[in-house]
Amino acid sequence: MEAEAVVKDWWLYQGTGEAAERRARLEAGPPPPWRDFEGVPDPGYTPPGCEGPAWERTWRRGEGYVPDELEKDVVNTALHLRRPLLITGKPGVGKSTLASSIAADLGLGPVLHWPVTSRTVLRDGLYLYDAIGRLQEAGLEQLRTPGAEPPAARALAASASASTAEGGPSIARYLRLGPLGTALLPQDRPRVLLVDEIDKSDIDLPGDLLTVFEDGGFVIPELARLAKEAPTVAIGTDDDTEEAVRISQGRVQCRYFPIVVLTSNGERDFPPAFLRRCVRLHLDPPDPDKLARIVRGRLGVDIENSDEYRDLVQSFLERAEDGDLATDQLLNAIQLRLAGAWSAPGDRERFLDTVMHHLTGPSA
Repeated sequence: MEAEAVVKDWWLYQGTGEAAERRARLEAGPPPPWRDFEGVPDPGYTPPGCEGPAWERTWRRGEGYVPDELEKDVVNTALHLRRPLLITGKPGVGKSTLASSIAADLGLGPVLHWPVTSRTVLRDGLYLYDAIGRLQEAGLEQLRTPGAEPPAARALAASASASTAEGGPSIARYLRLGPLGTALLPQDRPRVLLVDEIDKSDIDLPGDLLTVFEDGGFVIPELARLAKEAPTVAIGTDDDTEEAVRISQGRVQCRYFPIVVLTSNGERDFPPAFLRRCVRLHLDPPDPDKLARIVRGRLGVDIENSDEYRDLVQSFLERAEDGDLATDQLLNAIQLRLAGAWSAPGDRERFLDTVMHHLTGPSA
């Protein structure tokens, strides 16, 4: 028998009431004085809401997530403190899915996704500037207009105008916000940002993020240099390069600190200054009871009423003792059996080796 679900009055995520009511509590809740930001939203910009393909992907990914009481406590702690949530755990335990679950549960729109590699730097998350594209357009303009200024001089002159003008390209065409930059836009409700596998980053990235996390904003130097000539410039976002938002004085400053979910597979340690600014959550592999709830939530299968599916769960748990497995491997196995695949009695071991291969260990 499963324990009765616990719901606490102070919870926003997975709390009582409709999503709109809990979201209103989130938006109206007083932040800690040191996390109160004063960005002013652009009235002409509308961030994506709870509709469209991007939202459908977030909803499908997050709706079947099964958090336990500790996870809900820690997530809600991060929401109230408006601090980043650092989630650690083995691959496949649901770290990145939790970000979608938060967005789906509170109706916060599509998750912004920033995948991190060893080559990732802070600017990749804040904004992208296609300087080469600007020079190429300036060169083409030189060819179209014989006798005009050289390309380099023309590109420099174009920088003096942030809006498209006759005879010169606009810098705004070559700028767009990255996922972190988009999350930090001043908006009437916070966005959810997933910074995936931050432990794979260059050693400097966690430290570089500290200032952005503390300030809740950043400066785009290419626009700040033009602030006198063009105080306000409209550029694209990570959601939509065509849906421009106006940036004043080259600075992006949030109003609500975004819900930042950072995931780590534990491949490295982080500096104390970074850890101090995060709320930390470690996810262990799900136990049999939680696996049963995940299977029921994702596939609508009650394994307690089926010897075959209960046997698959037991095989999953036994194989997990010799090396890491991901929960979606169990879901894949049950989905195949629901479709009638690999159903011959003699296929069992080959079936398990195919869909439940180890992610770590000697047989990986």
